[in-house]
Amino acid sequence: MEPIVVEGGKGTVALGADDVIHLVWKQSAKIEAADAAAAMAAVNQAGNGSEYPMLVDMATTESVSRQARGVFSIPCAANRIALLGSSPVDRVLANFFLSMHVPPCPTRFFTSRPEAMAWLLEGSPPRT
Repeated sequence: MEPIVVEGGKGTVALGADDVIHLVWKQSAKIEAADAAAAMAAVNQAGNGSEYPMLVDMATTESVSRQARGVFSIPCAANRIALLGSSPVDRVLANFFLSMHVPPCPTRFFTSRPEAMAWLLEGSPPRT
């Protein structure tokens, strides 16, 4: 699937050959509520009526507003979410989100892409 550019241009969403939805935020993106809503619409478009595990690459995200964090609590086409970061700031952002909002599905923070992917795919039956 070709990546879907999130309205506003701050990220892309694609359903990979690995049956994982990949949401990648652009470097230094400041995520506001409208950006979060646009990203979730793109995730739902990629899911096309089905649910998939989702990898959110937030490694270079600058900030996520309180209102955006609220939007990310709304259920979407993701049935399991791995937040992928690379710095202590990313971990603080993710942990703050997880402590203040109830995620719509199992959600964990990782600094390792292979570990995140392994967690996302554990117990997933192969799609036909």
